[in-house]
Amino acid sequence: MTHLSVEMLAADATEPITSAGHAQLGIAVLAGIAVIVLLITKFKLHAFLSLIIGSLVLGAVAGAPLDKAIASFSAGLGTTVAGTGVLIALGAVLGKLLADSGGADQIVDTILAKASGRAMPWAMVLIAGIVGLPIFFEVGIVLLIPVVLLVAKRGNFSLMRIGIPALAGLSVMHGLIPPHPGPLVAIDAVGANLGITLALGVVVAIPTAIIAGPVFSRYAARWVDIAPPENMVPQRPSEDLEKRPGFVVTVATVLLPVVMMLAKALVDIVIDDPENVTQRIFDVIGSPLIALLTAVLVAMFTLGRAAGFTRGRIATTVEKAFGPIAGVLLIVGAGGGFKQTLVDSGVGQMILEISKDWNISALLLAWLIAVAIRLATGSATVATISAAGLVAPLAADMSTTHGALLVLAIGSGSLFFSHVNDAGFWMVKEYFGMNVGQTLKTWSVMETLISVVGIVCVLLLSLVL
Repeated sequence: MTHLSVEMLAADATEPITSAGHAQLGIAVLAGIAVIVLLITKFKLHAFLSLIIGSLVLGAVAGAPLDKAIASFSAGLGTTVAGTGVLIALGAVLGKLLADSGGADQIVDTILAKASGRAMPWAMVLIAGIVGLPIFFEVGIVLLIPVVLLVAKRGNFSLMRIGIPALAGLSVMHGLIPPHPGPLVAIDAVGANLGITLALGVVVAIPTAIIAGPVFSRYAARWVDIAPPENMVPQRPSEDLEKRPGFVVTVATVLLPVVMMLAKALVDIVIDDPENVTQRIFDVIGSPLIALLTAVLVAMFTLGRAAGFTRGRIATTVEKAFGPIAGVLLIVGAGGGFKQTLVDSGVGQMILEISKDWNISALLLAWLIAVAIRLATGSATVATISAAGLVAPLAADMSTTHGALLVLAIGSGSLFFSHVNDAGFWMVKEYFGMNVGQTLKTWSVMETLISVVGIVCVLLLSLVL
């Protein structure tokens, strides 16, 4: 995976494009973030354009020459897209093949057939975790909402009892687990080890999803007791298919890249010799690019061909996967540009110098910064990218495990209290037929729980690792 090394970040931070003092840099950061927030929330400008303008404002207020600010932004955009763009694209293809082949429906139907009434919320969080692994949050919602509504209606469950676990599983994956865009960019920015981050992310994700999902859904169902809206049950993709792939082969395909990346991380820990032939082989096999590319090629046969797709149909499915991620790639790229402008302006070094005398954990500081940006912009991805850029220098003296925990702290903070400036808030509201107050009491509280439980787990892990 192409990424900025910690040494490069440190070098950038010691040779800023401006000689502004701490006060001016602080004002520049606030001005840049305020412009981004205002443009996204008040003027409804696309996040891609807002991030470009915010980066230029940051550079201008910091006193950087305009040409250097533009160069920093462009370099950051290019590096970020080079490091994560291909992975996001491959993840989107895998998710599209999973959805269109009926593989996602096969996972859902198989698990639900085995689950009893009392176990249903636990089944839903398990389904969401598996399905949400390779696909974006919004796609996961579209895939799982018909199932949530159907299960709630047939089993006479409260919609919240079934819906909250599914949403929790999806959201935890989105915020903490690669190959989702936020975690990938954070790993890229702080120079963390992807395999270690993935392994620790799973450790944090399991208790977080359980507490924010099946456990919290009991209370959410009491606070908001609503029935599934009749008009919101869309057609499932597999209803038009004559056959679909089997459960075991579908799950194996989805988990393949995860297993490959975790195997690399395990070999790196056990052998710990860059010159060892076995480790070098696993470094290639477990690289995110090779792992996801392998999974996509395997999925064309195990999912596409198993569903009866012709070569032409598989090619069309792959092509259609790229359209919806164009906006995501642009936002992620522009976020990387904003991050690099922060780094090159010396903001990261400023935070490093100021915070060294604070009696506060670097992990908690990263979480708080991500929380503030999340509340302001409504975007988990923007919060992750911006926070990662600000705290990247803090990772320079961290161990491999603590660098990974820094990524997870940022990811946890990026999910805090989704409200009216978040597109996900409105998606959940409309699909579940709730009003704003009901959505705040269920979805928003669930997101806050994920964020808080996530950072608590990260801090506990930091004490023992």
